[in-house]
Amino acid sequence: MLWTFAGVLLVYSAVPIANALLGESIKDNAVWFAAGQHVVRGEQIYPERGQQFPFMYPPTAALLLAPVSLLGQTGLVVALVVLNLLAWIASILLAVRLASGTWQRQPLLVYALPNLFISVYAWSNFHLAQPSLLLLALMLGAFVLLQGRHRAWAGSLFALAAAIKAFPFLAIFYLIVRRQWLATAALLLTLAFLLLALPTPFRGFAQARTDLQRWTQGMLFKYDDQGVAQRPGRSHSWRNQSLVGVANRLLRPVDADADIAPHRPIYVNLANLSFTAVNGIILAAALALGLLFLGVMPRRAHRTSETDALEAALFLLLLLLFTPLSFGYLFAILMFPFTVIVWRLLRRPNPRLLTCLIASVLLLALTIPFQKMAQAYGNTALATIILFAALAWELQSSRRPPSSGVLK
Repeated sequence: MLWTFAGVLLVYSAVPIANALLGESIKDNAVWFAAGQHVVRGEQIYPERGQQFPFMYPPTAALLLAPVSLLGQTGLVVALVVLNLLAWIASILLAVRLASGTWQRQPLLVYALPNLFISVYAWSNFHLAQPSLLLLALMLGAFVLLQGRHRAWAGSLFALAAAIKAFPFLAIFYLIVRRQWLATAALLLTLAFLLLALPTPFRGFAQARTDLQRWTQGMLFKYDDQGVAQRPGRSHSWRNQSLVGVANRLLRPVDADADIAPHRPIYVNLANLSFTAVNGIILAAALALGLLFLGVMPRRAHRTSETDALEAALFLLLLLLFTPLSFGYLFAILMFPFTVIVWRLLRRPNPRLLTCLIASVLLLALTIPFQKMAQAYGNTALATIILFAALAWELQSSRRPPSSGVLK
């Protein structure tokens, strides 16, 4: 298995590096290089209002890319490939540790199957230079630290993930529900440091504040009937598998292939509702999923390492659904919910859980022969919802009275 995985890593790493060396397209690496160079030269990261952002991540991400961009485009590609490689390995180890409750070696299938299921999404992260595997490693690390009562460090890891790509900030709601006040404070203080204090010596406080304001206005507070943030076409296209993207495609007559020009419009809507009505349905669905999550969470006195793993998996599934822009590469995060399911099935065969696993994998697999149409109808989002329902049922069934294994 190790030799096979090493071969996969070699291929996944070699292709983007070869593209850079041969002068082929380096995908989003070009955007990352330009953002880092803007910081190095003291230039604006984000254009003024009314212009589309070439770089859409938080300003801290651009700051972190600045020293890497000094290596040149090829050097940056190599550095980000290595980072993705290490993040994938870390994610695997942390996922198995969190699912099993121990660092001891687990059965082969616990390592192999989840990564087989998400291998295409992992490839997208290498090929497109996306940080989903890094975000997964940071968030899993935070959950492991919470179990070890290193709450301040856990909050700081969540903050670092949010400073790289905003949606992990939603972890603050989980921390508040679990009354992890030290972790919550650490998340907020670390995020404030990363967004304002850290850039100040390099950008100046006024410019750091301007960067944050422009990014916030252009990304966080921009949503209308044309789309989300800086992706007015793509946010409603088949690529977006979030609740926002799928609901708008299925309930409104919007072009499901609008990010490609020129093209023949594709419509997959099953209804013709107003933008306001669709948003009401989105909010209702999000509220239902959130309340279900809260409803199955065990009380503090009944928590175990097993229930903590299920909670973390459910939280990550909600992140994938709730973030307004949820493209394919982001679903590498499914590796952890799959790890939890495989580990539980190996311990106790469960026909219901096995059926949900097979159904979700088959839905995801539809992307291979029917990429555009399957995703237009939300196959990835539906697979995520099935996994959420299955793990919510498992968490409800796993709640036990206090015992010696309870986590305080």
